[in-house]
Amino acid sequence: MNPNAQAVLADFASRLAGQIMPQLATPYLMSSAGLMAAVMGMAVEQFDGAAANLVEENRAIRGLFDEAAKLGTPADLAARLERLSRDDDDLRLSALEAANHGLRAALIELHAWTEGEPGAEALNGAIWAELSKSTERRRLSSAPF
Repeated sequence: MNPNAQAVLADFASRLAGQIMPQLATPYLMSSAGLMAAVMGMAVEQFDGAAANLVEENRAIRGLFDEAAKLGTPADLAARLERLSRDDDDLRLSALEAANHGLRAALIELHAWTEGEPGAEALNGAIWAELSKSTERRRLSSAPF
């Protein structure tokens, strides 16, 4: 058997909210079960596109790093951006997320540099645009609790 994680999570969230939660004896347990069901629902929503979103975001950030290299960033920052500029070769979510965390940390440093650097205004704008796109990629269809 090869269970579909998205389908399993959706089924568990539905059963937890619809069948188990109403049977619980205390408001605290009911609330906890409801929270678990809601978080499972969010995980279901994000599951299918998670790898694609991370690959897209990692590529976009690396593209910003390529632009930064043309501007003469400080040597230590330039070396760090160069090390992070390789493509994702491991498409497991854990590897993509780890790469994304490293890329985002370097992007923060790059962004701070562009804020005060004459001639880096276009890159600063491109970074803001990517941060906005990143927020849209992570947006859930339903409002958070």
